[in-house]
Amino acid sequence: MILQVKSCPSQVDRSEVIRSNLNPVFAKVFMVDYYFEEVQKLRFEIYDIHGHGGIGTHDDDFLGGMECTVGQIVAQKRVSKPLFLKYGKYAGKSTITVTSEEISGDNGFVELFFRAKKLDDKFVKNNLSPIWEPFKVSLNSLCSCEEKRKLRVAIDFTASNGDPRNSCSLHYINPYQPNEYLKALVAVGEICQDYDSDKKFSALGFGARIPPNYEVSHDFAINFNPEDDECEGIQGVVESYQNCLPKIQLYGPTNVAPIISKVAKVAAEEEKTKEASQYFILLILTDGVVTDMADTREAIVRASYLPMSIIIVGVGNADFTDMQILDGDDGVLRSPKGEPVLRDIVQFVPFREFKNASPTALAKCVLAEVPKQVVEYYSYKALPPRSQKGSSTPDATLNSPQ
Repeated sequence: MILQVKSCPSQVDRSEVIRSNLNPVFAKVFMVDYYFEEVQKLRFEIYDIHGHGGIGTHDDDFLGGMECTVGQIVAQKRVSKPLFLKYGKYAGKSTITVTSEEISGDNGFVELFFRAKKLDDKFVKNNLSPIWEPFKVSLNSLCSCEEKRKLRVAIDFTASNGDPRNSCSLHYINPYQPNEYLKALVAVGEICQDYDSDKKFSALGFGARIPPNYEVSHDFAINFNPEDDECEGIQGVVESYQNCLPKIQLYGPTNVAPIISKVAKVAAEEEKTKEASQYFILLILTDGVVTDMADTREAIVRASYLPMSIIIVGVGNADFTDMQILDGDDGVLRSPKGEPVLRDIVQFVPFREFKNASPTALAKCVLAEVPKQVVEYYSYKALPPRSQKGSSTPDATLNSPQ
């Protein structure tokens, strides 16, 4: 059994070889650093060993492999995929399931168990039993709670962005090059979608006149369905954004407090469950300084008591100096009445600083503080991860055939 990190050509490690055993149990522990703000691709490979040089030599039969991300394992707790041979061919009915079953309370490690279920004739012919074969994978994590991170997107449609039909507009849709709004959306969204089980994302707009009456709205669904503002995956958000542009009139002002309050209302309902179930990330994409700063500060202070974080990406070349106030890195953000935030939940990043960088660099920067913010919230609420409540040691069931 081999574990490989896709970003690195070398193998992370190999499991031990168990010979002449119809019911092998792999005990090898693999250590892989877990970073919430990155897409970390893993590859698992299975070999039938014939030689004496270890796994993966030219004498051994490659039985198949599977790829997934660390984020998928941590978020879903159970990732099942078919084994593939080279060139995308299925390896019969064989599957691999990676399961996260236990989180230790002290050392910050998430305990995962790799299980390969062997079902087709090739495995039987090679004298391998069709059972689950586990080995542990420990992932170092500040944010290994079982809660799902729900992404909410808010896009600035104020007139200062420029006419979308003009190539100089920040909302111009170039068929060959995504605009800055799309670059920021995809960079952050592709990370967050691993932690969202249903892959549906709420997508809102603000600062535009919308049909049918063309009144200004600061919290409208960009799919124009007020009863269900969620889109299917990040690609669904992208399509709704592109379809929305010809139907609205960019206007103003740049008010974001209504968006923050709308998401906070949903987060407040989650708080009432008193479980570590869902944590909300609001991604605000804007081309200018907010015009309702007092109301925004008040809304952020209220939101700091709820299971949510706010990421603001400044698009374009505006002077975003005043936006740094919301970030709180240079001092504690306070409401107009002087009440401080409970937690620093806002991260502001000007997109221009990452214009020539990779999407990964932007995502790492804007999401870097989220794990800390999640831990601070659940620590304040004294809520342990749900997987720690009444958890039992999974090893007791690992050897039983499925």
